[in-house]
Amino acid sequence: MSVATGLSIGALATPELAASAVAQAMQRAGISHANSVLLFLSSDFAHDPQPALLAASRQSQCMQVVGCSAAGIFTEHDWVLDSPAAVAMVFGGKLSLGAAHDCATDDLILALTAPNAIDTNWIAAPGERFGVVSGDATGHGPYKVWSSGKVNPSGRCEMLIHGAHGVMGASQGIRALTAPTVISGVNGFDLLSIGRQSALNLLARELPLEVRELDRIPLHLIMAAVTFGEPSTAFFEGRYRLVQVISTNPDDRSVTLSARLEAGEHMFWALRQPLAAERNMRVTLDRTEQLLAATPQFGMLFSSMGRGPSFYNGIDRDLDLVTQRYPGMPLIGCYGNGEIAWLNSANQLLQYASVLGLFTENV
Repeated sequence: MSVATGLSIGALATPELAASAVAQAMQRAGISHANSVLLFLSSDFAHDPQPALLAASRQSQCMQVVGCSAAGIFTEHDWVLDSPAAVAMVFGGKLSLGAAHDCATDDLILALTAPNAIDTNWIAAPGERFGVVSGDATGHGPYKVWSSGKVNPSGRCEMLIHGAHGVMGASQGIRALTAPTVISGVNGFDLLSIGRQSALNLLARELPLEVRELDRIPLHLIMAAVTFGEPSTAFFEGRYRLVQVISTNPDDRSVTLSARLEAGEHMFWALRQPLAAERNMRVTLDRTEQLLAATPQFGMLFSSMGRGPSFYNGIDRDLDLVTQRYPGMPLIGCYGNGEIAWLNSANQLLQYASVLGLFTENV
């Protein structure tokens, strides 16, 4: 199959890193020129990625170079954080990346966007989208998105993978602390009550003992999970979106969140936990493979910066699980500040998730 990856690490962010990653990928794919290149560059390139894009285009002998800068990048061989690096996936033979125009509702679309270019109408456009927001955990910094070998002024792009059949899955990887319950009181960003209880009282009562015994409650690990569809099965079927906790307010027993919720919605309290995330990633792999109904030949993985090696104590268990399940399968991806996935019959912008696309070549 004419698809493969390459990875190059250096002391400086030079165009040669991009050319080297592409050259490695082309050698592994056994091709002399590529139809398209998916290229991710470390954030060191973000101020001016154009020389690296030109180098990748020359090395691959094609103009369709697509990708973004990111705080961390990886292939099936390794992941890189805090060093100048480039990773590339080349497409030859019948495979290519093409701009998504007039998409059907069931088209699988690779979607990349910079933090300042997130647009809810764009995310909600036709097609089943999967991809990443090309920023770090703060959402700040000079991040770039490119297509056709040039930086995209709009800060986003969407691509079809021609010549292949693909499916996607999303792992949100949390431990549910409560059952989904109707939200009964809100005031702006403050969650006042859930069911018949104050929001903070319910959360404090259901926190695990090992968390309650800490000197400070790790608010960055606690999430409000808002469900879609039937609440009773939402957790097991992954039909929820996570909303960050900003602060707890002992005076009125409310909890301040990063997004406004609506009275009448259902939610449950959740905890981000490595073991729960790993288990959920295994389930996501099973479900995604079942949807594909074949052994995948290449893949793309997009993970949150808050779900990478730092979350798993120095080892990216999500990446490891994919490469262990499919040894030798070409895989490329990056760590971002938000993940895009088709969930509950709609495109969603997720947080702290890992989104996986698996593909087989069309016969």
